[in-house]
Amino acid sequence: MFKEPKNPPAALVEFKSSMSIKAVWSANVGASGDYVFAPVAVQNSIFTAAANGNIFRFDNATGREIWKVEAELPLTAGVGADSSTLAVVGEKGVLLAYDLDGKLRWKAQASSEVLSTPVVGGGVVVVRSIDNHIAAYDSVTGKRRWVVERTLPPLILRSAAGMAIADNSVYVGLPGGKLIAITLISGSVRWEAAVGEPRGATELERVADVSGVPVVLGSDVCASAYQGKVSCFDVKTGVMRWGKALSTDMGVSVDERFVFAVDDKGTVNAFSRSAGLSEWKNDKLAYRRLSTPISFGQAVAVADMSGYVHFLSREDGSFLARTSTDGSAIVATPIVAGANVVFQTKVGEIVAFAID
Repeated sequence: MFKEPKNPPAALVEFKSSMSIKAVWSANVGASGDYVFAPVAVQNSIFTAAANGNIFRFDNATGREIWKVEAELPLTAGVGADSSTLAVVGEKGVLLAYDLDGKLRWKAQASSEVLSTPVVGGGVVVVRSIDNHIAAYDSVTGKRRWVVERTLPPLILRSAAGMAIADNSVYVGLPGGKLIAITLISGSVRWEAAVGEPRGATELERVADVSGVPVVLGSDVCASAYQGKVSCFDVKTGVMRWGKALSTDMGVSVDERFVFAVDDKGTVNAFSRSAGLSEWKNDKLAYRRLSTPISFGQAVAVADMSGYVHFLSREDGSFLARTSTDGSAIVATPIVAGANVVFQTKVGEIVAFAID
């Protein structure tokens, strides 16, 4: 009656820690349910939310709860924020905007359900709904400024592919493997590039959706796709700088030298940012359903399905340290905020770690 899983998760390897990690603070914000809620850092604060409608602001240094507000309905996506506006999305695509003191500013209706975290910047709140409509709303009034529509492929992942705002543009990962750059002011599409190319005889084989959140750093925007590639493009022109075959349903992280990504087998990969050369791989966490890795000082931090956070050497991928959270999976993209790296678990613990 009971079968062994086809690809059982690798057992945790033992190693001698060479880095000391401490939990600076933690709090419980509520479970994510079937959705993905990730923390965001603004003005020395951490903002986050949960499926039950609770929205929080914490002091990043101490974890002190600054405020908590209850949205009027359960949430499906959040939190997006800039220096003046915070946005979350409720059931049936209801978009809610608050000021940074937690006061409701306005409500708007998206075209359909929203799973992707909204992004805020340049005076607008941008959301992508699952019908592949990208819409921008004025961050003060809630009036819709523009909408961009894209045709959906026959079969897509039910995922929370993200967006990133930089240099008066929003970079949006789409089903079908496309990455597009849209001007924030007018909604005009500046360029479109392929991160994944749908291939195969069946619709399932042809799924090539962009995964995770695109990352903009300097003149690069980098992204990854399921059954596609990890690639970096010129932010102004969309011309591909490089692309390497890699299938993942998580995103990438980027620092001055490297691009980090986990593949669908649980191998952590580091590529040179300049040319996409493979610098190192760590396959000791195979099939542990890893989060997006993130560069953190001399380490790369990545979490797994059991709530463990692994710190790998940024230079060669070897294990430096390991710590634990509440034992539930971590699928939300972690963030670096000041001296801390912050994770949010599926059960609802948000925890900030620092190098001791």
